[in-house]
Amino acid sequence: MAHKPVGLIYGVDETPPLGVNVLSGLQHVGLMSIFLVYPVLIAQAAGSTAEVAAAMVSATLIAMAVGTVLQVITVGPIGSGYLCQPSPSVVYIVPSLIAARSGELSAVFGMTILAGLFEMALARLLPRLRPLFTPEITGLVVLLAGISVGVVGLRTALGGSQANMQPAQIDLLLGLGTLALMVALNVWGRGWLRVFSVLIGLGAGCLLGGALGRLDAHDIARVATAPVLAVPAWGPVGWSFDTTLVLPFLIASVAAVLKVIGNVTTAQKASQPGWVRADMRSISRGVLADGLGSVAAGALGAPGINSSTGAVGLATATGVVSRRIGWSVALILLLFAFVPKLGLLFNLIPRPVLGAALVFSSTFIIINGLLIMTSRLLDARKTLVIGLAIVFGLAVEIFPGLVMVLPAALQPSFGNSLVLGTLVGLGLNLLFRIGLRRSVSMTVTPGAVDPAALEQFLDLHGAAWGARSDVIVRAKFNLVQSIETLVSSGVATGPLAIQAAFDEFNLDLQVSYDGLDLELPQQRPTVDELIDSDDGERRLAGFLLRSFADRVTSRRSGPRASVAFHFDH
Repeated sequence: MAHKPVGLIYGVDETPPLGVNVLSGLQHVGLMSIFLVYPVLIAQAAGSTAEVAAAMVSATLIAMAVGTVLQVITVGPIGSGYLCQPSPSVVYIVPSLIAARSGELSAVFGMTILAGLFEMALARLLPRLRPLFTPEITGLVVLLAGISVGVVGLRTALGGSQANMQPAQIDLLLGLGTLALMVALNVWGRGWLRVFSVLIGLGAGCLLGGALGRLDAHDIARVATAPVLAVPAWGPVGWSFDTTLVLPFLIASVAAVLKVIGNVTTAQKASQPGWVRADMRSISRGVLADGLGSVAAGALGAPGINSSTGAVGLATATGVVSRRIGWSVALILLLFAFVPKLGLLFNLIPRPVLGAALVFSSTFIIINGLLIMTSRLLDARKTLVIGLAIVFGLAVEIFPGLVMVLPAALQPSFGNSLVLGTLVGLGLNLLFRIGLRRSVSMTVTPGAVDPAALEQFLDLHGAAWGARSDVIVRAKFNLVQSIETLVSSGVATGPLAIQAAFDEFNLDLQVSYDGLDLELPQQRPTVDELIDSDDGERRLAGFLLRSFADRVTSRRSGPRASVAFHFDH
């Protein structure tokens, strides 16, 4: 059996039992169902009828099913192969509400198609944009997405309360009780109790909500009288484009790309033992699938959809990350689109219960974002990028009036922590690249070798470059050991020149000096060679230097010799 990370029950390529597959799919759909309020809000903002809102919900369910399949497959350039299925996203809700308030749902659908096409175009350019979409920016977006999910969860749980305190107290009790049960099952539960902690929490929350009088009798009657099967009531779907909406939707598309990068990276990290770097091919396919899903949503008459951070958090929390769960999710979504009775059952779930599920998932998202950001060394520039982006992202949630300094047309677009924090992070990342040197050098004299200074040289510049800490540790060993070996053995007869160069994929060190070539044996010297040979210790050092680097070369140019160390990044 392939090795799996600790806490993982069913890996990405494993096939769970049918019961686990179906129930896990229900968990995901239950968590995603809260975001079905977005198409309803957009329809209401446009002044549409309840029938139009219902048709948009059905279209959204079908678009989510299509997007889920596109994401879990790996066909050509499409599909990340991970459980990163889409749902109506906070990224697109703000520009969609701007478009809807003009009274034209066709603008919502048309601009959603445009945003999806732009996202697909960015997918093809991701390798070139990698210096812009750095790990700290990706981790930042995951963190901000987690915060946004948590805020949505809290507002969902408590936002329905009226002025009197009794409903607020009931909602608070219901939400905290549901959250406590999910946490307890996840921490102390074993087997199925942990795997289905969210679904059990949702069910228990509904029972508790009924006992506390939080289930609406009218909604229960609607479930009872609804037909078992019904074709979605497709309304007239139109598409239009508005130049004044281009900027908000393109900003949302960029945020969607970064959210997919973060989600797929999180899924990779949760699924792969010893994860060290993101697989950009998988990410590019995931972004392409996500953009195609938004194009399908707009074509069907639904608002934009985007990879669900909550879904990734749920999969990580339960330990079930198998991509085959995605097929269950897609089938259940399609079933809900054509079975009004089943879909209405999810509408019965009290808002505090759904909010608790979102808050529960947000905790794992936030921690994953922190882990992605801190997988690289952070210097003052990157610290400021991350810190200021988080502060501005949180500030706009705490002080919504902060965006009033912007033009009126831009205020709604920037009034969201994810969008504003992402743009601040991207802008500062670009600004702080000014003056960043990718190649640095220093000179060491044989009589004044300071190992601490050599290590500080790499620590300082490694943090500025955003290099992985484990790569810098290996590079420091090779640099210090090579200098000490060259000097102590008398191989180097003069000053040693050190040059370090870095890009997003490679770290290269070169030590140049006047003197003999440094021997780098392929095999470890034997004990007898170490004892009997004058150069035994030097050959052992050369062997260790070769072992710690991904590639080592030694060359000569006239009287000048050099040894070069290459480290994959």
